[in-house]
Amino acid sequence: MKSIVLLLLCLPLAAWADSEVEDVSAPDGVRPGGTLTESAEAPPIPDQRTAKNRPTRNYPDQPPTIPHEIQGYQVDKNFNQCLTCHSRSATEVSGAPMVSITHFVDREGQTLAAVSPRRYFCVQCHVPQHDVDPVRANTFKSIDQVLRDLIERGE
Repeated sequence: MKSIVLLLLCLPLAAWADSEVEDVSAPDGVRPGGTLTESAEAPPIPDQRTAKNRPTRNYPDQPPTIPHEIQGYQVDKNFNQCLTCHSRSATEVSGAPMVSITHFVDREGQTLAAVSPRRYFCVQCHVPQHDVDPVRANTFKSIDQVLRDLIERGE
């Protein structure tokens, strides 16, 4: 009995799915334009920021951005390709900065000899940056700017 009721409820949906869908405009979002039935080409991937034009950090302990391409890097439970250059033993040869000492502390506060498992997957916090116009304006103010504004207003 339940299956018959369910079948009767689904019949209108099946009939609607077979009918032609009107080609209405898609909602404008990050990439505006197009319709619901057409596929738009993805925009080209912009150039990646390098160490020369990397943004400054806005607060202490903000993770730095990655100033190089990482597409195709293997970072899984068996291997972390980032550590081939950024580990303590590799930085002298590679010239890359060593991972922060904070990455060697476990959740109990114990310092480990190797990178802590909770800090092992680099792209949880560190991301590559691309030279693009922002989708939304950034209104973030560093603490230095907030303090300067307070002094200027006499507060």
